[in-house]
Amino acid sequence: MPHTTLVTVTDLAAHLDDAGWVVCDCRHDLADVEAGRRAYGVSHIPGARFVHLDADLSAPMTGRNGRHPLPEPDRLARRFGEMGIGNGSQVVAYDASGGYYAARMWWMMRWLGHDSAAVLDGGWDAWVKAGRTVSSEASAIKPARFHARIRADVTTGAAQIATRIGQPQPLLLDARSPDRYRGENETLDPVAGHIPGSVNRFFKLNLESDGRFKPAAELRREFSSALGMVAPSDVVHYCGSGVTACHNLLAMEIAGLAGSRLYPGSWSEWCSEPTRPVARG
Repeated sequence: MPHTTLVTVTDLAAHLDDAGWVVCDCRHDLADVEAGRRAYGVSHIPGARFVHLDADLSAPMTGRNGRHPLPEPDRLARRFGEMGIGNGSQVVAYDASGGYYAARMWWMMRWLGHDSAAVLDGGWDAWVKAGRTVSSEASAIKPARFHARIRADVTTGAAQIATRIGQPQPLLLDARSPDRYRGENETLDPVAGHIPGSVNRFFKLNLESDGRFKPAAELRREFSSALGMVAPSDVVHYCGSGVTACHNLLAMEIAGLAGSRLYPGSWSEWCSEPTRPVARG
């Protein structure tokens, strides 16, 4: 049975020699974009290949498409193939940041039609604390063929959101910290605030104190409270640049609340157009 949300350290350790499993190291730091690559060079889970948020999981910025735009699907599919990911692969992504960079990888696999993708629960820290083997050697990668089957129904854009401002649906969930949502302490984007009508659900609320995801039942209670009577299919997630929003998407999937969508451009795209409305507070 494929893993489609989370994988435990024990499960991954049992499949390190399984050629059908592909492990992806997604460690990253927005303030030091080469930190993840350096950390990978020092030590990583054996067999893992490094995946860079900017170089692999994002397209170039234009100033109007957000800080981490989605890459062109065929280019992304080719890149996944170069990483050794085929359509039959079980992909496991991890990071050292509570899973939100890994969740971006997980969501992008879903976007390309690949369900057999999961995030390592607890990430790098859980692996190391469990005393599992690490390696500093570059992983041998056998390229594969990955055929994308784009799911157009898992994304939405600024134009669609703009036409629904003031309407009860879709419900916009903002994954950023409460202060940034309110328009305070904005250090990443030139305009502070949030999309009018959106509700704040800070992605770190999805985690236990040890960095693992909360139990499914607890996540379901929390998200059900945030959604009210709104169905998951009428929920759109956003954040600063389409990364931490994927963490909320994953959490809802764990909770059994599947079917919501991502606004990939998120706040950094929304606020790049001066005519779009902004709310604060």
